[in-house]
Amino acid sequence: MITFKHKKHLFFDLDHTLWDFDKNSGHAFDTIFKNQGFDISLTDFLNIYIPRNQHYWKLYQVNKISHEDLRYYRLKDVFDALQFQVSDEMIHHLSEEYIKYLPEYNHLFDGAIEVLDYLKPKYQLHIITNGFASVQTKKMKNSKIDHYFETITNSELAGVKKPHRNIFDFALSLAKASKEESLMIGDSYEADVIGAQEAGIEAVFFNEQNSKVEKPVFQINHLLELKKIL
Repeated sequence: MITFKHKKHLFFDLDHTLWDFDKNSGHAFDTIFKNQGFDISLTDFLNIYIPRNQHYWKLYQVNKISHEDLRYYRLKDVFDALQFQVSDEMIHHLSEEYIKYLPEYNHLFDGAIEVLDYLKPKYQLHIITNGFASVQTKKMKNSKIDHYFETITNSELAGVKKPHRNIFDFALSLAKASKEESLMIGDSYEADVIGAQEAGIEAVFFNEQNSKVEKPVFQINHLLELKKIL
């Protein structure tokens, strides 16, 4: 069985890996729609929003859109698809409300706390995220996981986003870690796994959705599986 017990530094992605972005988004939008008095099905909204958000994040990761466009179009696309009339001014307002409410919900993936408790005494733990610094800091603090991590690298600090190798080099430098003693764990095949591998770092793919991948890579479907290999 493959193990990574020889590693010293573990680098985690945050959203969709430890922090349950989709579930917390649902709670944030539920609050916003109730505040606005919107007669809109949360389920219908999320069924469109979740894949559109992922689509625009992938574009953002490779610098094809700005973060302002990301925040605007991921909402506009959904309202257009649902034929729900809303002004551009309101979309910008809702985007700000979403960023305000999102970190207030603290659902983590099943097993997150247990596996962090298990790993903390054995390894130095770190975060590498493409998320916006102020929002990610609130998410980690409110979900009470910030104390597990020695360093937090975000794309604003590094000046580039995953999968660019420079963000991984920046994270290694900040953590004072070598590539050989480091392991990346994340849910994005392109950003976390391929990005890390191209930077010379081994990776574990948190493939909760059982997505098909182009190349063989070590995968887990549940966070507690990390206890078997670390």
